[in-house]
Amino acid sequence: MSLPPCPNCGSEYVYQDQSQLICPECAHEWNPEEVLADEDFTVKDANGTALCDGDKITLAKDVKVKGSSEIIKIGTKAIVRRVLDKKDHELDCKVDGAGEMMITAKFVKKA
Repeated sequence: MSLPPCPNCGSEYVYQDQSQLICPECAHEWNPEEVLADEDFTVKDANGTALCDGDKITLAKDVKVKGSSEIIKIGTKAIVRRVLDKKDHELDCKVDGAGEMMITAKFVKKA
């Protein structure tokens, strides 16, 4: 029997307890029937284009890296690793020259 990965952290080590699915890595519990109904969210870039996993993007404006004095310049390329359903930082990206970080979708455009 194959169970879906955790919607919170993406872990594949999910187990079932009665009608709930539980992730042992982040302790997230959810009902699989409710998750299927909530999967119709979309994340859009600065131009309104829908983004998905694996898309190549560029920054549409200069972005200051939180917790440091580094600034990532406009036009820097990145690859979207995962699109998340969060309010602040929807994109888990690998940015050229800066490494992996979370970015808000309104600051990027699809390349």
